[in-house]
Parts: sequence; C-alpha cells; structure tokens
Amino acid sequence: MSSATPHPDTPRVRRLPLAGVLRLGRPSDIWFKPALSVVVAVAPPNLTLLALGRLDLAMYTMAGSLCALYAHNRPYAARARALAWVVLGMVAGLAAGLVAASLTGSAVVLVTVGALVAAAQKTLCDATRIGPPGHVVLTFISSASLFAPQALAQVPGHLALALATGAWAWLVGMAPGLFRPHGPERRATARALDAAAAYAENPRSRASGTAHAAVQAAWQTLLSAGARSGTRRALERLVVRAEVALAAPADADPDRLRAWARELRGTAPVPQAPDDDELLGVEIELAAPAHPVWRMLAPIAVRTALGCALAGYASLALGVGRPYWALVTAASLYQANVTLTWSRGVQRVVGNLVGVLVFAAVVPLAHLGPAALVLCCLAFNFGAEALIARNYWLGSVCVTPMALLITEFAGHQEPGRLITERVMDTLVGALVGFVAAVAVTNRRAGDRVEQSLAAVERAREDTARLLTEPHPAPGALDSARRALATALVDLRATVEAASGEWWQRALPQERVVRAEQAGHRTLAATIRQRRTEGVRP
Repeated sequence: MSSATPHPDTPRVRRLPLAGVLRLGRPSDIWFKPALSVVVAVAPPNLTLLALGRLDLAMYTMAGSLCALYAHNRPYAARARALAWVVLGMVAGLAAGLVAASLTGSAVVLVTVGALVAAAQKTLCDATRIGPPGHVVLTFISSASLFAPQALAQVPGHLALALATGAWAWLVGMAPGLFRPHGPERRATARALDAAAAYAENPRSRASGTAHAAVQAAWQTLLSAGARSGTRRALERLVVRAEVALAAPADADPDRLRAWARELRGTAPVPQAPDDDELLGVEIELAAPAHPVWRMLAPIAVRTALGCALAGYASLALGVGRPYWALVTAASLYQANVTLTWSRGVQRVVGNLVGVLVFAAVVPLAHLGPAALVLCCLAFNFGAEALIARNYWLGSVCVTPMALLITEFAGHQEPGRLITERVMDTLVGALVGFVAAVAVTNRRAGDRVEQSLAAVERAREDTARLLTEPHPAPGALDSARRALATALVDLRATVEAASGEWWQRALPQERVVRAEQAGHRTLAATIRQRRTEGVRP
C-alpha cells in the first residue's frame, strides 16, 4: 500500500470554499413578519424619545425593542417563554456592560468583559436553539454598552427602559396569535408536506435529507405547541401523511400533499387527513427528558471568547475608538465548524464594506434632523430583516449603516472617521476571529458523530424490537418511530458539521451510510406494519 494513503485518524485540512458563499437564496415564507415586528417594536419608543428630545437614550430602548426579532417560527405557547427569556438575557447582558463601564475606564478590561459575555451569550443561544438572529444582537448591545459613558447611579434607570421596551417587544411578538393562533404550526406542517411531495416526485434526488429534516422540524414545532387541541391533532395527522410519503414515495400523491400545504398557508380550516389516528406516542414524547448539549458547545465557547478578546485588543492597538465593533464582528462569525465560519466571515466583510458605502450615501439625509435620523434607522431595521434570509451579507448591507446611524443618537459624528473605523474593525475582527476558530481545534466533532451513530443504532434496534412484538404498548411504536427519525436527522446534521471542521480525523462515512440506510428501512417498515394492521395514518 502506498505511504500516501491517509490513515483514518490522520487530521485533514479541508479547502475553504468561495463559490456560492454570496449566492442569494429564496426569501423566507414569513420574511415580512420579523421585519414588520422590529419596526413596530422600535418606532414608538424612538419616536417618544424624539418628542422628548432624549434620543441619547435610544440605545437602551433599542436593547429591549430588538427582542422582537426572535422566535417567529415558534408556536405561541413556546414563543411566550422564549421571548421572555430573550428579554431577560438582553437586560442581563446590558446590565453587565453598563456596570462594567461605570466601574472601570480600562479599555482592555472592558474588551475582556465583552468577550466573556459574548461567549456566554453564544453558548446559551446555541444550547437553547433560540434561532435567528442568535447571539449577535445580544452581543452588539452588551458590547456597545461597555463603551457608553455611564455612572453607577444611572444603571437602574437605563435597565428599566430596556425592560419596559422588552415588554413591548414581547407584546408585539405575541400579537399575531390573536389572529392566527396556530400559524407557526400550520407553516411548519406545510413545509413538511411540500418537502415530502418533492421527495415523492424524485426519490433519488437530494430532497431526502431536506424532507426528513422538514418533517422532524414540524414534529418539534407541534410538540412545543402546548395543549393538544383538535387543530393540533389534525396537523399531527398531516405530518404523519408526510412521513408516509417518505417511507413509500411510490404510493404518495404529491399533488394532494401540495394542496394540503396550500390550504394550511391560507386561512381555511385545517384539512382533515383520511383515517383518524390517535397518535398516542406523542404523549410519550412530551414526557421525555431533553438531551443535554453543553459538552459539545465548549470549543465554540472558547473560540468565541478568545476570538472576541483578541479582535478587541487588536482594534485597541490600532487606535480605533470603538473596539466593540471588532469584537462583535468576531462574535458574528462563529458557526458549527471552521468552513461555515469562513463562509460567514466572507459574507460579513462583503456586507459591511457595501454597507459603509450605503451609509456614506445616506448620511446627508440623516443629518437633516433628528426625525430624519430616526426614520432612516427604521428603514434600515426593516431592510435588514427583510433581506437577511436571502443571504447574511445582504442583510449586513442594511445592518451596517443602521449601526453607524445609531451612534448619531448621542450626538453628531464625523462620517469619514466612522467609515474608516468601521472598515478597520470589520477587517480586524474577521481576520482575528477566523484565526481563533482555526487555532481552537474542535476534536470533539468526531466524538459527536460516534455518539449520534450510537443513538441511531439504539433507536433502530428499539423500533425493530417493537415491530416484532405482536401487541406493543399503545403509542410505543409511534414514539419509537419519531425517536428514530429524530436520531437520523441529528446524525445527518452532526456529520455535516464535523465534515467542515479542520484538523479532524477521517469520519466513518461508510458506517454513517449503512446506519442511515438501515434506519430509513426501519422507518418504512413501521409504516407498512401500521397499514397491515388497518391503522393507516
């Protein structure tokens, strides 16, 4: 055998991609909801401050208002809890920044505090899977507050402003539930049906992974939706129909699946799938404990703390007046692996550089008066959320001028200096942040693949055992089937994350393929058995 043959445990460096990094995707089917929500959450407090002549307080009110960006895909019962925790997390990060700013003027100490807070925010957001925009908005607010002139006696009042506007953002986020109380569940189910229809039309395409992930996302949404109402049970039966299409695509009717999806996206009642099924296994899953993920987040937390600190220190060494911009740039990069972090870095740099050009074009208009400044910020708030789903860099084109204009709330700034400092901090933060991602090796990514493989194999064995039992416990097979589907989706996500990690030993690709094939065969067998028993979902 040639000596060039790689050993399975030999670390490999993966090539960093450029093609497709800036490609625009399709907009989210609810792109307008976070865009409108953030405008409604930000406008009243800022216009009130404008009327009072106190725009210098806008940073504190925006801290709470920006919480309206979160949890738009969650059912309202889960959204209420998630938004409450986001508001508390935002206020806690702001408190840490303001207290630190009031106690010390050392820029090095402040950058260190900002890096540690950013790492904590990144870890908590990933562990709770809060979803977009993740930790970046929290880190932007907490880091900016570190360099805001502050006296300790002012902190309670400023936190009260953030808490009050956070409560307003909570109301804004929950308000659509008055009109479409099951909107998030309906959308998630519609996506699962559409994905299953696409797979049924072309089972040999790459739509399989997307379809299984969409079905699993629909189940997660339904399981977090609270009480099992009649509407929710009808949605559960439709998700099972999507599962049937994945298990037996030749027998599926894609047109029927898409027709159901269209009805769900409209205002019509939830369509009733044929053959009622009690879905007793759902109750078992509701009682199942959550799986901890903290151990796997340690490398990401270390990367974030180290990268943010070094980026801030480098910015200070260059004499930039706002080192928190470099810190936030570094914090925004960190994704599941080095390859994705690289892609986000390219998107961030391109978006910020284009964004400063937009700022240069808009700043004369913003300088016409405080009202013009507030309206420009609102427009960029809307644009950022409307565009960021297409690609991160496109949203950054609006985020960058918005962040620069926010500095004008406290007083007029010289545009040339702002632009220069922002460009420098973007480049420094992206470069140093990526170097930190490469330096902190995530060797646990391979361990996580092994753990996910073991979970799939256990889930498949449990499901196969239930298939051989003549009379399994009520709901047990349903629960086992969904547990196996969850494990398969988690395995695919884990493998994709590990595949983009540097200095990683070769992954057990053949074992992964065998486990996925066996798992999907077992899932199909559960559908066939339900049919032979006359309990067709």
